[in-house]
Amino acid sequence: MSTEKKHFTPEQIKLAAYAKALSHPVRVFIMDFLTLNSDKCCYSGDMAENLPIARSTLSEHLKELKKAGLIQGEINPPFIKYCINRQNWEEAKHMLKNFFER
Repeated sequence: MSTEKKHFTPEQIKLAAYAKALSHPVRVFIMDFLTLNSDKCCYSGDMAENLPIARSTLSEHLKELKKAGLIQGEINPPFIKYCINRQNWEEAKHMLKNFFER
């Protein structure tokens, strides 16, 4: 049995994954951008216009948020439309709130 499964609860592991995904200012910006966007979805190009980073760097940050399950992408070649994964975003907010209220 791995050390993680032996010593940490599934909730602790999931909370750490959400926290890791939010651990960079660009990723926080992306989540803000998506939550403040009127339809809650946008293309990566729209975000790239608002960030002083290369598109490839933005792509890596989007990949991390997607890996954690906080966002999802809809491929419509040649564009990818990103949206918040509402269920996981609500779960992350709830878990973080509970963590900070302990």
